[in-house]
Amino acid sequence: MGWWIPTAFLAGLILMYFQLPATVWLAGMVIWIAAGYGYAVIGAIAAVVLGVVIGLPALVLTIKPLRRSLISPHILDLFKRILPQMSGTERDALEAGTTWWDADLFSGRPDWDKLLKLPPPKLSEEEHAFLHHEVDQLCDMVNDWESTQVWQDLPPHAWQFLKVKRFLGMIIPKKYGGKEFSAYMHSQVVMKLSTRCSALAVSVMVPNSLGPAELLLHYGTDEQKDYYLPRLAAGIDVPCFALTSPYAGSDAAAIPDVGVVCKGFFDGKETLGLRVTWDKRYITLGPVATVLGLAFRTHDPDYLLGTESEPGITCALIPVKHEGVIIGRRHWPLNAVFQNGPTSGTEVFIPIDWVIGGPAQIGKGWRMLMECLAAGRAISLPSSNVGMAKMAVRGTSAYAAVRRQFRTAIGKFEGVQEALARMGGNLYMMDATRKLSALAVDLGEKPAVISAIAKYHVTERGRLVVNDGMDVLGGKGICMGPSNFLARAYQQIPIAITVEGANILTRCLIIFGQGAIRCHPYVLKEMHATAEGDRTRAVTDFDAAFFGHVGFVFANVARSLAYGLSGGLLASAPSAAAPEMRTYYRAVGRLSAAFALMTDLSMFVLGGSLKRRERISARLGDILSQMYLISATLKRYEDDGRPVHDAPYAHWSVQDALLQAQQALIGVLENFPNRLLAGLVRLLVFPFGLPHRNPSDALSSQVADAMQTPGESRERLLADTFVQGDISDPVSCAEMALALLPQVEAIEKRLRPAIRRGTLPPMPQSLIAMQDWITHCASLGMINPDERRTMADFARFTDVSVHVDDFPQDLNAASDLMKRQHAANRSYTLTV
Repeated sequence: MGWWIPTAFLAGLILMYFQLPATVWLAGMVIWIAAGYGYAVIGAIAAVVLGVVIGLPALVLTIKPLRRSLISPHILDLFKRILPQMSGTERDALEAGTTWWDADLFSGRPDWDKLLKLPPPKLSEEEHAFLHHEVDQLCDMVNDWESTQVWQDLPPHAWQFLKVKRFLGMIIPKKYGGKEFSAYMHSQVVMKLSTRCSALAVSVMVPNSLGPAELLLHYGTDEQKDYYLPRLAAGIDVPCFALTSPYAGSDAAAIPDVGVVCKGFFDGKETLGLRVTWDKRYITLGPVATVLGLAFRTHDPDYLLGTESEPGITCALIPVKHEGVIIGRRHWPLNAVFQNGPTSGTEVFIPIDWVIGGPAQIGKGWRMLMECLAAGRAISLPSSNVGMAKMAVRGTSAYAAVRRQFRTAIGKFEGVQEALARMGGNLYMMDATRKLSALAVDLGEKPAVISAIAKYHVTERGRLVVNDGMDVLGGKGICMGPSNFLARAYQQIPIAITVEGANILTRCLIIFGQGAIRCHPYVLKEMHATAEGDRTRAVTDFDAAFFGHVGFVFANVARSLAYGLSGGLLASAPSAAAPEMRTYYRAVGRLSAAFALMTDLSMFVLGGSLKRRERISARLGDILSQMYLISATLKRYEDDGRPVHDAPYAHWSVQDALLQAQQALIGVLENFPNRLLAGLVRLLVFPFGLPHRNPSDALSSQVADAMQTPGESRERLLADTFVQGDISDPVSCAEMALALLPQVEAIEKRLRPAIRRGTLPPMPQSLIAMQDWITHCASLGMINPDERRTMADFARFTDVSVHVDDFPQDLNAASDLMKRQHAANRSYTLTV
C-alpha cells in the first residue's frame, strides 16, 4: 500500500501534465488496479469495487457516443441557462480580429520555437530610402515649438510636402497611387515623425490608421475605391472619421447619432438614402478634412431595405461641402495643435451609395470598425509613443552625461541613474513590443487583444519615461521654449492615454475581457456550441470543447505544481535562445500555466459577474500583458543578434515585467472571493515563496551607463530617430557634446595630477569660466591645439544643451502673429 497510492497520484499528475486522452487514463486505471491486485495490495473484492466505482464512470467518459448521450446534453443545457446574454455589438467586438501569440500565452505552454522562427521585421529598399530621405526632409521642416507656439498647426509648406510626397497614402496600394508600405514601415514613419513633432506624427498617422482609406480597402465597392483612393493617396482629399459623440465616448457602440432610411432628392432625382443626424467630437483632422467618414445607427421604420427595422451601426463617406455638414471648428487638446474638432449635422440626406460598401454593408459598421481597429491600434499609438520616448531618452541621457553639478556629471548620481535605468529599460521593451505587434499585422493578423495590450502598455510606459525625463532635467524641463525638448511631450501624454480606448477601460474591460474568450482554447467554442441551433451538432461541438476544457484545467494544475516545485526548471525554454535568457522563457512558461489556471478558476467561481469585477479582470489582463511584453523583448534580443552590450536593457526590462506580473497574480489571489481556493492556488504556484524581485542597483547602473555612452548599443536603442544636427537645436548639441565626452574625459584624466598639485584649477562648469580655463591650459602647454578645439566645442555644445529660454513681456505673441499673417499671404501650390 505504501507505494501503490503515491504511484496513482504521480501517474495522475503525469497524465494531467501532458493532457493525455481519456483512453490513456482508462488504460492507466486498469493497470493500476491490476497491479494492486497482482501485488496483493488489494483483494479481489476491492479490485471489483474499484473497477465499478472508478472504471465504469471512466468508461462512460471515454466512449464518446455514451458521453454525448448521457452527460454532455445536460451540461450543455446548464451552460445555456447560466451564460449571460450577449448583445450583437458585444459579439462583434469579441469575434473581430484574430488571435496570435496571445493564444499561446493563454495555453499554459507557449511554443517558443514558433515565436523565434518568425522573421524579424524588415524594410524594403524603397521603404528604407523613403524613411531616410523624404521623412527626414519633412522632419527638418517642422519642430514642436514652432508648431504649437507660432503656427498652432503644421506650417503650410509641411502640409504641402506631406501631401505631394503621399504621406497620407502609405497604406493605399500602388495601383491607386499610394505607397503600399508595410505595417512595419508605417510604424517606422510614425515613430520617426514623433521624435520631431507630435502634430506632424498625428497628421500622418490618422489617415493611415482607422479611417476612410482602411475601411474602403476592406469593405468599399469598386466604384468607391476607384474614386476615393487615388484622391486620398495624392492628398487631394483629406479624410477624417467621426465615431465619438458627447454621450458615447469609450462606450462607442452606444452612439446616439442616427440615420433613417428614406427616399429623398439628390442631384435632382428621387433616390433611396438616409437622413442622418449627428453630433460628434474629438475628430482628428476634422477641421481640415474634405471627406467625412461617419458612423451612425440605422433605422429603417418603413422596411425599405428588408425585414429589420434596426439594422445596426453603419459607416458612410460624406463630402464636407455637402449641404448640412457642419465642420471646421477646433478643439485644443492640451496645447497639441494637430487638427481636431467637432462635427454635426441635422437631417442631412445622403444617397445610399455613400454607405461604405454600399447597401450590403448597412448595419455592419461596428464589426468593420472593430476589425480595422484591431490592426490600426497595433500601429499608431505604440509607434508615436515609442518615438516620443526615444526623443526623451536621447535628449535626457545626453544631458545627464554632460550636465555637471558638484563637479560631477549628474548621470553619475545614483538617484539620477535610477530614473535613467527606468527610461532605458522601458524604452527597450516598448520598442520591442512595437516591432512584434507591427510584424503580426504584416503577417496578415488582425490582433485584437495584442493591439489593446500594445496600446495600453506602450502609452503607460511612455508616460513613465517622460515623467522620469522631467525629473532628470529639473529646472530646464519646466521652462517652455525652443530649448525645451520635453515639455510638450509632458503636456500631451494624457492624449495618447485617452484616445482609441481610454487606458482605464482598456485595462479593466478589454485586454482580459476580450482575451479570456478569444484567446482561450475552449471558451469561445463552448459559447458557439450553446448558440448552435442544430441540437445534434450543438451537443457534438460542446462535448469536444467542454471535455477538452476539463483536461486543460487539470493540465494547468499539474504544470503549475511541477513548475512551482522545480522553480520553473521543468518549463520549456527554446534551445535556439541565448543561454543567458533561457531562465526568462521558463519564468514566462510558469506564469502562463498559473495564469491559465487562474483564468478558468475565475470564470468558474465568478461566472458572468467576472466582467463586473473589473479589478480582478484588470490584474489578470496585466499578467497576460506582461507575458506578451517579455516575449517581444526576448524576441528582439534574438533578432538583434544577441548584442552583449544590449543585454542589460533586456535583463532590466524582463525582470521588471516579471515582477509586475507576479504582483498582479498576487493581487488576484489576495482579492479572490473564494479564500480557500486562493490559498490553495498560491501554495500550488508559489510553494517556496515569490521568486521575482526588482532589478538590482548594479544592473540599473549598467543600463544608465550604457545610455550615456556613445556607440552602437546606444544607437540601437535610439534607432531611426530624427536628429537635426544643428547648433541651435538643444538635443543635437547634447548629442555632439556626448560624442566628444570620451575625449574630454581622457584630457581631464591626464590633467588630474596637475589639478591635485594645484598647478591647474579644477575644470569649471560654466561656459565663460570654461573658455578661460581652456586658454590657461593651452598657455601652460598642457593641451595641444586639437585638444583645445575639442574642449572648446564641448563647452559650446554643452552650453546650448543646458540653456533655458527667456522672452519679452508678451512672450513673443506679436512676432508670432506676424509670422502667421505672413504665411497666410503666401501661396502654396499643391503639385500632384
